[in-house]
Amino acid sequence: MTHLLILCGGQSPEHSISIRSTRNILSAIDRNKYDLTIVGISQMGNWWLVSEEELQDTILDEGRAVNIYPGSEAPIQVEDASLPAIDVVFPLLHGPNGEDGTIQGLLKLLCLPFVGPAHLSSAVCMDKEITKRILRDAGILVAPWEVIRKGDEIPSYQDLADKLGEVLFVKPANMGSSVGVHRVSSEDEWRTAIEDALKYDRKVLVEQSISGRELECAVLGNEHPKASGVGEVQSGNFYSYSEKYDDSSEAQTVIPANIDHAHVPNLQKTAVAAYKALDCQGMSRVDMFITEEGQIFINEVNTIPGFTSISMYPKLWEEAGIPYAELIDQLITLAMERGS
Repeated sequence: MTHLLILCGGQSPEHSISIRSTRNILSAIDRNKYDLTIVGISQMGNWWLVSEEELQDTILDEGRAVNIYPGSEAPIQVEDASLPAIDVVFPLLHGPNGEDGTIQGLLKLLCLPFVGPAHLSSAVCMDKEITKRILRDAGILVAPWEVIRKGDEIPSYQDLADKLGEVLFVKPANMGSSVGVHRVSSEDEWRTAIEDALKYDRKVLVEQSISGRELECAVLGNEHPKASGVGEVQSGNFYSYSEKYDDSSEAQTVIPANIDHAHVPNLQKTAVAAYKALDCQGMSRVDMFITEEGQIFINEVNTIPGFTSISMYPKLWEEAGIPYAELIDQLITLAMERGS
């Protein structure tokens, strides 16, 4: 059997989403193929051994502590317990200190294969400004933007509106799940949006609003990645955190997207081109806009997409004929083929 270690929780605002993703993986994975160990990272950054029965909405700072020993034959050890040798790690950690290359770099140092892109591509994709610069240089369309850094004099709303248009999106450069994201169309909303976004990061992205349909494509693979079909997000003003995860949300995901089928090959081609330009491996979800004229803009590339019951990544592959359990198998196989 393959011994799979799942990392969940983490120090980001997406802590609880990580745990929801983990529960979904646990419900789908083939128990005849994998021995499982769950390590939960608390919001204080401490690592704990967690049983499936103990997996709550928050990882508490209590229980059996997990220690790291780089260079050891058993680099992850637990107090008063022994673990079988770890074959592969599935880091289900969304957002900062999980999806941004930090954990990936640590796992590389521990010589442990892991699911998803390596440390460089994880860091690049997490930073929306750097993502845009690389994609732009690769000839891939992205929304025009400006960056405001902590300590900068904050320009007026009108200054940015004159450059980018009356409707602006304000985002922390390094954050996911639309945490700290605001749609701004007036001076009154501007300062509040900037101040809130700066709570989550030292730099803030201010983007031009793209008038188009919000689409998502799942990409899977190492040297020869393949793209799924295309799904569509249908929401109100924008796909906010509450629209994504609150039970009261009226947002919908439509798979396959109800778009002109002739656009699908170009969307898939663009998704794979972005994946390669950002040096991704294993998996990523590529978020795009398509305008009425058929122009395709990359919005974001998510290197550890959600695996909750409503998440687009596994649903897109299920629509493409890869059931959830088989998708997990393929992701683990890709990680082990790439090695540590």
